[in-house]
Amino acid sequence: MKVCIIGNNLTGLVLAKALVNKEIFVDIFYKSKKINIDKTRTIGISKSNINYFNRNISNISKILWQIKKIKIYSENSGNQEIIRFEDQNNSLFSVIKNEKIFNQLYLELKKNRFSKFKKDIEYKNLNKISCDLLINCDAKHEITKKFFYKKIEKTYDSIAFTTVIEHKKIISNNTALQIFTNKGPIAFLPISSDKTSIVYSIRTKKFDSEFDIKNLIKKYKLNYEIKKINKISKFNLSSLSLRQYYKNNILAFGDLLHKLHPLAGQGFNMSIRDIIKLLEIIDDKVKLGLPMDKTICAEFQNTTKSKNFIFSEGIDFIYESFNSKDKFKSNLIDRTVKLIGKNKLMNKYLIKIADVGLNL
Repeated sequence: MKVCIIGNNLTGLVLAKALVNKEIFVDIFYKSKKINIDKTRTIGISKSNINYFNRNISNISKILWQIKKIKIYSENSGNQEIIRFEDQNNSLFSVIKNEKIFNQLYLELKKNRFSKFKKDIEYKNLNKISCDLLINCDAKHEITKKFFYKKIEKTYDSIAFTTVIEHKKIISNNTALQIFTNKGPIAFLPISSDKTSIVYSIRTKKFDSEFDIKNLIKKYKLNYEIKKINKISKFNLSSLSLRQYYKNNILAFGDLLHKLHPLAGQGFNMSIRDIIKLLEIIDDKVKLGLPMDKTICAEFQNTTKSKNFIFSEGIDFIYESFNSKDKFKSNLIDRTVKLIGKNKLMNKYLIKIADVGLNL
């Protein structure tokens, strides 16, 4: 039983580690052994996904930072929060640097007898590799252009700026902050007692001055006493939903299936949920003594596609609802969010959705 994965990006490594833990042989095809991981990028992982990750993929407890509360502000509200989310007994989610989780998974896979890293293979030579399933995690591969080009895509007139600030030590630096500004949402995501990751989605493609970004970060810093603002990275924002998840025994995966606005930090969480579902399908096949073939791809699409699409559209709706300058100036954001905050059932429901997606 063998699975081939194209792409040694983070999603590809997570999927590979989940498979080899079940003693399934995995070949990981790469274009370059060395991937330049952006040191400013972080990911938020929900509580339920962290639990699954630690049990079934790799124990990352020592390299993540738990978030206990989420406070939301708007530029109109000053220093007064308009809503908060918290769980008295548990963390809401955890933040981890992409670089740390990538390096841990890479080292574990290099040592595992069930996994091998191999040089990338061209589309014309696919018939030369032997595997039961071929999973494509590389958006730029020939296979993507050949089979997975039909998608619903949206380009936002926005740029995301990411960095890590170093600040005076905060013993209980476990509160994530989201501020809706007149230029777009800015998120402060703690990664240690003295470092906090920042994701600032600015509502224009012309605003690219690093100096101006640093000034805006300082403007909305709230209680942080900033010592240093590290290198700032930027990328254009877009979203997509793939129309067809597979071709024969070739399955698209990760960002090829769904790409989201970073506002809610749900992109990587969706991929983990996809991995959970894919492994459940594989487990069922193994228990029944059935082969791993294209029926796994078909079943995966049938059980995840509609949920993924609805969830993606929901994130887009949230972004668009809070993105209008007119709504911002009329204090509509403040009034709407405060109304949600007053409803305890809605508050708990949103926490649940963020944790497990639509798998309620």
